[in-house]
Amino acid sequence: MTSPETTTAELAGRTALVTGGAQGLGRKFAEFLAAAGATVVVADLQDEKGKTVAEAIGGSYVHLDVTDDASWEAAVAQAVSEVGGLDILVNNAGIEVAGLFVDLDPDVVRRILDVNVVGTSLGIKHAFRTMGPGGPAGKGGVVINIASVAATIAFPALSAYSASKSAVDRLTRIAAMESGKLGLGVRVNCVYPGLVPNEMGAGLANEMTTLGLFPSAEEAVAGVVGLTPSGRLATEEEIADAVVFLASDRAKFVNGAGLPVDGGMGM
Repeated sequence: MTSPETTTAELAGRTALVTGGAQGLGRKFAEFLAAAGATVVVADLQDEKGKTVAEAIGGSYVHLDVTDDASWEAAVAQAVSEVGGLDILVNNAGIEVAGLFVDLDPDVVRRILDVNVVGTSLGIKHAFRTMGPGGPAGKGGVVINIASVAATIAFPALSAYSASKSAVDRLTRIAAMESGKLGLGVRVNCVYPGLVPNEMGAGLANEMTTLGLFPSAEEAVAGVVGLTPSGRLATEEEIADAVVFLASDRAKFVNGAGLPVDGGMGM
């Protein structure tokens, strides 16, 4: 589980909350943060899966609907109470639905924006209130937003998703500036993951095939690899390494930045 670059003491004594931590990249982020020494709170709508992840890493679980302000308030309060603070927030929860402009469903677009943009915005809000001076944690901290290589390229059928992840980039930079101007002591950065061969990545490849953009899921993946100078897909571990780095003191002067972990696809 532990990356070669990660030591178990790197985040010792720190507490982290990972949204969408019940599966996929979120689960890997939770595992890697815990392996680096952090006490991790897994936040998700999938209670049973989330509790299983939390138990496996010696952490805690909180129920969280990222689109709901009251849910954020309750989840963060529970997390702070259970683990004694909040130093790191990973805004990972997100959804991806592919669709062509000619078939655009406004309800689907609104749902994507609600989860990916409003959810990330609310996470920043509650991290600032919790980590900033006078908050229940009050020691400053780190927010890491999960964007996507889709924010930097023009890939067909991902208009709403790409727009939402481009928004995450802008939210990150403005939040970093606000934190500085207000003296909150919270660094805010984001990561742009490339396509990962996990459940979400496989779903995207299948969607591309269903929409008629590629003859098969395998050729959809090959199309992505063909756009990637490194010549392969990313791994969950590589994305998690970047999250641990941004959470650590190795990145203490990295602020308002976007870190691509995409093999050069988005350059």
